Amino acid sequence: MGKEETADREVIGKLPPGAAISWGLVKPPKRGPKREMSIQQIVAAAVDLADKEGLGAVSMNRVAAELGYTAMSLYRYIPSKNDLLLLMQEAVCTFEVPAEREQPDWRQDLRDYVAFVVDTFVSHPWFGDVPISSIPITPNNLDYVDWVMRTLRDFPLNDFEKMSILLLLSSYARAVGIIQRDMRRALAAGTSSEEFMGADYGEALKQLVKPDRYPNLYPMIMSGIYTGEMEMDNPVPDDFDFGLERILDGIEAYLAARQGRP
Repeated sequence: MGKEETADREVIGKLPPGAAISWGLVKPPKRGPKREMSIQQIVAAAVDLADKEGLGAVSMNRVAAELGYTAMSLYRYIPSKNDLLLLMQEAVCTFEVPAEREQPDWRQDLRDYVAFVVDTFVSHPWFGDVPISSIPITPNNLDYVDWVMRTLRDFPLNDFEKMSILLLLSSYARAVGIIQRDMRRALAAGTSSEEFMGADYGEALKQLVKPDRYPNLYPMIMSGIYTGEMEMDNPVPDDFDFGLERILDGIEAYLAARQGRP
């Protein structure tokens, strides 16, 4: 056994099987179905099934049936459903990292990162239904991390601060992505945009919300702001964009404080 193979075996033992597969550290089984099958085919079938019917439809038995095999055949390639879910997430996170800008613009780079993450949750509605089980440890997911670290590379911050900024942005993107996904699901199921945004309930809330119990919320209910009956004169019209800009403002203010600027 060569040194490289020994090193691979040591790494494999420290990773979940799905993660080891994503890094190409696990060799395909020598025995299996007569017709060729691959991990990529299995994962692609599972993603397609989840996109069409939701995460609840994904099981080893169902994916195997979609491919014309038995579940036992799939287990030779992917040891468990949890490993399959990890590989599904990895598969839909494939993207080309944008080239570095000639004129650095860290705010736009971070906006682009958040947009990519939000789009993943919206394009693959099941993505947000997979529980978070660890930090990113698969190749494509680490591309996202590396992208943000490239943007923050020259910031006068330590590694902990940079990773904390990544977590902040990722958490916001996840929340926005899930809300936008749920809105699409609701609209597809027949809910009107007015109902989802609360406009249909404005008159009822004006009768129910009293100033003695809700002294601070009451004016917003009565003005129609709370239920979207009136548009606020915000510098950023979209609620989610407004929130992201305030996060970026906070990062900018923190950088100024770390550099001793007023």
